Amino acid sequence: MRALIQRVSEAAVRVDGEVLGEIGPGLLILVCAMDGDGEANADTLAAKVAKLRIFKDDAGKMNRSLLDTGGGALVVSQFTLAADTSRGNRPGFSTAARPEEGERLYEYFADQLRAQGIEVAQGRFGADMKVSLLNDGPVTIWMEF
Repeated sequence: MRALIQRVSEAAVRVDGEVLGEIGPGLLILVCAMDGDGEANADTLAAKVAKLRIFKDDAGKMNRSLLDTGGGALVVSQFTLAADTSRGNRPGFSTAARPEEGERLYEYFADQLRAQGIEVAQGRFGADMKVSLLNDGPVTIWMEF
């Protein structure tokens, strides 16, 4: 699975003007299941994200995790993270998981974060979403498992 993780002061996702999910301080996690991914990939990604020490401690160093801070996670499916731009000018997405499997792993990933005690808000798989965020830092990290 691939994820683009952004430390945020706040973030929200809307579909047709309706707010589906929003968080205060925490992480915006754009996630894509790749062809061949399974629950083990989602388990590893969720465990790593929950413990990723990218929040400031009292000394101002990035030394605290989402679990330490009690922050929320806004999980948004984004198949475009599978983009292959190696040829031509139009990206290909054939390495992304099929939609049914992608949705299943997206939901499973969000549930794995919840199982660790993290408050999770979500977008809607496959929808035309509008995501707003206030990036804190900015801190943006790419992960792949």
